[in-house]
Amino acid sequence: MDSKSEQAIPHRAALNDEDLLAQLGYKQEFKRDFSRIELLGFSFTIVGVVQSIAAVLLFSLPYGGLVGMVWGWFTCCCFLVVVSLAMAELGSAAPTAGGLYYWTFKFCSPKYRKLMSWLIGYVNTAAYVAGMASVDWGIATQIMAAANIGTDGQFVATTAQLYGVYCALLVLHAITASLATKVIAKLQYLYVFLNIALFIVVIIALPAATPKALHNSASFAFGRFENTSGWANGYAFIMSFLAPAWTVGGFDTSVHISEEARNAPRAVPFAMISATVLSSVLGWIVTIVLAFYMGNDLDSIVGNPIGQPMATIFFNSVGKKGTLAIWAFMIIALWMTGMDYLIAGSRQLFAFSRDQGLPLSGLLYNINPKTKTPVHAVIFLAVMALLLGLLAFAGPLAITAVFTMSIVCQYLGFVTPIVARWVGGQEFVPGPFNLGLMSAPVAFVASAYMIFMIIVFLFPAVPAATSHNMNYTVVVLGGTLLLSLAYYFFPKYGGRHWFIGPVQTIRDDDRSSEDRASQRDEKHSSLEH
Repeated sequence: MDSKSEQAIPHRAALNDEDLLAQLGYKQEFKRDFSRIELLGFSFTIVGVVQSIAAVLLFSLPYGGLVGMVWGWFTCCCFLVVVSLAMAELGSAAPTAGGLYYWTFKFCSPKYRKLMSWLIGYVNTAAYVAGMASVDWGIATQIMAAANIGTDGQFVATTAQLYGVYCALLVLHAITASLATKVIAKLQYLYVFLNIALFIVVIIALPAATPKALHNSASFAFGRFENTSGWANGYAFIMSFLAPAWTVGGFDTSVHISEEARNAPRAVPFAMISATVLSSVLGWIVTIVLAFYMGNDLDSIVGNPIGQPMATIFFNSVGKKGTLAIWAFMIIALWMTGMDYLIAGSRQLFAFSRDQGLPLSGLLYNINPKTKTPVHAVIFLAVMALLLGLLAFAGPLAITAVFTMSIVCQYLGFVTPIVARWVGGQEFVPGPFNLGLMSAPVAFVASAYMIFMIIVFLFPAVPAATSHNMNYTVVVLGGTLLLSLAYYFFPKYGGRHWFIGPVQTIRDDDRSSEDRASQRDEKHSSLEH
């Protein structure tokens, strides 16, 4: 940005949304139909407490049993709240759909900002592809669990059947995520209501209906440690963080919707922090209730043919009909999570294409004239998730890489701009939400936690891993980074020859294509110097 823009930034709190976006370099292209409460609803729905816990409970119980489930959740969520505070500061200072890669470019030193912004753009894209895949795979397994319960255990889904349902879900999500912004915003009230209702049903139904024989004492619920993973106990407890980290994640989702929100510098941090705290508390309550009313035979819960530990817990407590009724709402609620997640991811794709970071940028940087939403980006993200789902055919544990990869990619994307803000040597002008003297300690704790968890989640699920049960996160993430680096440094046609980071679309309305090309050349030259 030019010097005049930089001088104007300290007054951004007094600007309206369109002027602030223009100050960041972009013209207003979306309709700002999200209120602060609707943006909170959007972030809260993406977390989807009860249904998200159901999707990943299978991956937390082997790592410490009830201690891992209850205290792993509490410990991890304390760090997640700190991460949300650090992210909220950045979101308040620069609320743009580009989010992570935009902040990375802004705060990194000029020497590395183009490359780092490029890499984070691709890592963030991979996070949404993996996140979308993990949500819809979770829905597919929940649907098949309902089928197993409904047929009294006679139906056991094959991998091919699961994948078929998974593909159908992605198609449905692509259709609904292409709706107009106004419709999507209003749907959040329904989504929040159903999520809260599901939470209330679970915490009331289990204590009321569970047979006395399946009640656990407080000492058992809060102190039963069972490690069947093969890892050392301490490491297994840390691995139990996968459940809360996957459930209470996606801190950047509200940022990617910021160009559709009113009073974005305040609405984004409000939604980000409120959704994290609310989800952390409600999720902890759910895990405690489950711990008290799931019985003491954890092996039978994990290994039950139903294939879903939470469905097994419900079945033991409320019977077949009660489980199917609750499970139907569970599936609907998780489906809502998938819809909102695809919407957020499509905005990130749109923004990165707007800055010409993707090979198909010309196609993906497109707003549908009827819905005023990036339909092309929605479809592209769904197709990429469909391809990633093929990992399921690599082995029974391979699909877990989709869950861990979504967290690893998210954390790489989160930690980079947070660290760059403090070591990149660039000025940080805070928005309305500012932690003041606490900014540095919060950023340090958040960064340390995420760097540590990135390393943890790259390890295999079990020791002595083979090709069938290795952690494919390393393969997929490594492939993403290598391909993006190869594309960037490719001779003559690579990104290093034309990618300049965030462009200034606000100036494009009255310019010819030649003028825009000249602008890019001038900006590229100035950055080199």
